[in-house]
Amino acid sequence: MSPKITVIGLGYLGATHAAAMAELGFEVLGLDVLPEKTELLARGETPMYEPGLEDILRRHVAGLPGSSGRLSFTTSYAEAAEFGDIHFICVNTPQKPGEYACDMSYVDSAIESLAPHLTRPALIAGKSTVPVGSAARLARRVAELAPAGDAAELAWNPEFLREGFAVEDTLHPDRIVVGVTSERAETLLREVYATPLAEGTPFIATDLPTAELVKTAANAFLSTKISFINAMAEICEASGGDVVRLAEALGHDDRIGRKFLRAGIGFGGGCLPKDIRAFMARAGELGAAEAVAFLREIDAINMRRRVDMVELTRETLDGSLLGKRVAVLGAAFKPDSDDVRDSPALNIAGQLHLQGAEVTVYDPKAMENAKRVFPTLRYADSAVEAVQGAHAVLHLTEWREFRELDPAALAETVSTRHILDGRNTLDPALWRKAGWTYRALGRPTA
Repeated sequence: MSPKITVIGLGYLGATHAAAMAELGFEVLGLDVLPEKTELLARGETPMYEPGLEDILRRHVAGLPGSSGRLSFTTSYAEAAEFGDIHFICVNTPQKPGEYACDMSYVDSAIESLAPHLTRPALIAGKSTVPVGSAARLARRVAELAPAGDAAELAWNPEFLREGFAVEDTLHPDRIVVGVTSERAETLLREVYATPLAEGTPFIATDLPTAELVKTAANAFLSTKISFINAMAEICEASGGDVVRLAEALGHDDRIGRKFLRAGIGFGGGCLPKDIRAFMARAGELGAAEAVAFLREIDAINMRRRVDMVELTRETLDGSLLGKRVAVLGAAFKPDSDDVRDSPALNIAGQLHLQGAEVTVYDPKAMENAKRVFPTLRYADSAVEAVQGAHAVLHLTEWREFRELDPAALAETVSTRHILDGRNTLDPALWRKAGWTYRALGRPTA
């Protein structure tokens, strides 16, 4: 008989994981302490935009027409403990206010709330990104609190989801990593992931600290690669080189590869920035701060890109932003998402506004979230509306919709034809042919 699964925490990670587990054929109970979130999901609606997620929700949420009925929701830890054989912890681990360290309060609360109800054999599998050493500490706490004693185990199973591809990454992951302390835990997790394993997905079983480190190390590496090419963009600005052609040449080296080698305004979102800072903080606690000291410069390069784009805009507008109309295309930190957490695009829009520009923002999916963060900015219902009367247009989130804009048509609506490509995905020749001046960071001669 297949194990029953609970998913604790129904944000971006948890909602996706719960729906995907139901898609794989399991009976799933999702838990969140916010009733408005469970009620929304119970209607087959999502609290965030993620391509494909609502489709699989509606296929499985109990009570919806034509659904399998395998997925339901609760706010009760007692109900979750009674229902589940495997409990996935998918709560948020944000950055602590005023510190680099990770805020573990949501994870701790989930363990403290669940473990006292575990009266029979169960496996808690953490998926949240946590500082190394957390799983061992939490395992000790489960042993103290659970009536089932040693029969209530803890494992760590880090997530590697990319926003915009989260459903695909859950159903068809590129690898599955589990940190376990028993054969039983490994066997249970192999059963959960039997379908992707049958498709050939690698399964890596390891100890708890290694499993915790895999996600953190992966994000540190990706951050380093992005900031490296952005550092090269700064050299290109100073030397007259073209960072896009440089990245193309580097990418042909299979030791380097092309992915994450596109220069621009840097990375953001709810993972990379806070994860590398938490890594630095934890390394310091472990007495290994020097091992990741380079991450401080990675972070600094990344944040500098936002300032550089503001300065490039000022330079384009003859040295002054005051009273200039600037259109910002993009608010989400990446395309195919409505996530504006630590978004470079929205941060740049805010900086321009604070320095006197009249900023109008348009994003295909992130408008409502952007308005909550920066209610003082202007917002438009389309790209065409956003650029009307603009002295400069900034392309800051690489939505396909923006790549397909007609430069000639837009040229008729702006005050001056300046396009600044913060993502290096527009065709300079196409825009220049329509009479625009084109600039991008790291491409002074493009």
